[in-house]
Amino acid sequence: MAARRHDRREAEQGLDLTPMLDIVFIMLIFFIVTTSFVREAGVEVKRPQAASAQKQAATSIYVAVTADGEIWVDRKAVTLPALRAAVARIRLENPEATGVVQADKDARHGLVVDVMDELRLAGVREIAVAATGP
Repeated sequence: MAARRHDRREAEQGLDLTPMLDIVFIMLIFFIVTTSFVREAGVEVKRPQAASAQKQAATSIYVAVTADGEIWVDRKAVTLPALRAAVARIRLENPEATGVVQADKDARHGLVVDVMDELRLAGVREIAVAATGP
């Protein structure tokens, strides 16, 4: 019987996964950087229904007004005078963000108008009032 010799090239052959892993990590970094993070108000409110309700863009600043008169932004309760500073801080990350006021259907109308006024004074150009669709 003849002894079978293994060629050195046969032993070194294999699948090199380095380029594939490089591409996977580059794609992961791309998706992390381009993902927009939604900042919710932090409290659930009973929104009124509207037949003309439309979905708002994901890059929004959500401000919630409860029936008890509490104001929530970025999962924190704030006072009306502190709202402008909180919104201005969020706008530093995304200057083109729109404002969405999620007012409870039993919230005081005057407080909702005051919140919208503070959003406008903080530099938010577009403000929408959240409602549920039909």
